[in-house]
Amino acid sequence: MRNRRSYFSYILLAVFVLAGALYLLRPLLVSENRPTSSETNTTAVAPSSTPATISSNGITKEGEVTFLKNGKEFKTIDVEVAENDAERQKGLMFRPYLADSVGMLFVFDNATPQSFWMKNTMISLDIIYVDQNKKIVSIQKNAKPYSEENLPSYGNAQYVVEVNGGYCDKYGIGIGDSIAF
Repeated sequence: MRNRRSYFSYILLAVFVLAGALYLLRPLLVSENRPTSSETNTTAVAPSSTPATISSNGITKEGEVTFLKNGKEFKTIDVEVAENDAERQKGLMFRPYLADSVGMLFVFDNATPQSFWMKNTMISLDIIYVDQNKKIVSIQKNAKPYSEENLPSYGNAQYVVEVNGGYCDKYGIGIGDSIAF
């Protein structure tokens, strides 16, 4: 009888270990089926005649954001667009990697003070707050992964762009620059 309990406990332990491993590896094993830009009610990104595609960097391209310095384009990235509460709450959580050529654009209905956090975000990010005129009003650089610290906009922001931590310093993006999408 004692042997049976011992085998049962080993089997139960193996099941829990396997379930935990699958939970941690889920972002790498499962790709989300997100609606294409032509299937959503988007006001920020012009609909495309081609459906959104998942690129090798794991981002569903739903548009592009171009950074402008003194009115001149100097850097463009592919973005996923988070335009409803569910998409904004998830953001870039649970992603183990983000290429320099991609990011996420958050679109809000009105320009109000915004605040983001890094809960369940596995990578460091630069969080770029943008006002209703598409001018960068503040940047939270190299936000710490998994942190629950509030990272405020220090002003009204209608759009937020998240990119890899250090991206703004690497490409010279600063307060007063603009974006276009």
